[in-house]
Amino acid sequence: MKKHLTLSNLIFGIAIFLLLYKPSRIWFIRQLSFSPSIEKVEKSARVFNYNWKLKGLNTDDINFYDFKGKVVFLNFWATWCPPCVAELPSIQEFYNKYQDKVAFVFISNEDEEEILKFFKQTGYEFPVYQSNGSYLNELPPVNSIPRTFILDKSGNIRVDKSGAANWNSVSFLSFIDEILLD
Repeated sequence: MKKHLTLSNLIFGIAIFLLLYKPSRIWFIRQLSFSPSIEKVEKSARVFNYNWKLKGLNTDDINFYDFKGKVVFLNFWATWCPPCVAELPSIQEFYNKYQDKVAFVFISNEDEEEILKFFKQTGYEFPVYQSNGSYLNELPPVNSIPRTFILDKSGNIRVDKSGAANWNSVSFLSFIDEILLD
């Protein structure tokens, strides 16, 4: 009986450790990430005011207005966030395929040095910004990260996803191809 308790305690301890150990949490979250759900234009909210100044951390400063009329992938994230880090490989693959067709905007409130160090360690290449002014009022509040919005060329919010997702899935890429043609 005592041996059984010790073995179950050991298994329980290992399970807790794996849940607390960041790399295993990231792996587990990646396994549970699916394609995001897509909103029909008729049901989606819309962004009209694109005036939002952004400070580039690994790119030039911009105004979000520069992306008006384009398909926009807008992601709020942080390096310390396991679900954020879990979805980054699929985002990088998506970015590699669509960087010339889609406007990629990654927003973080983290320290610039921390983000640049993270990019150097991981090899990610997408553009990261910090807000230089007020947030876009027409977007729903971002209360948790990762939070991703996909805007079509008319400013309709076609995806509003909280949590990690697979941004390189066949169904998501088909959706992107479809809205790029609109």
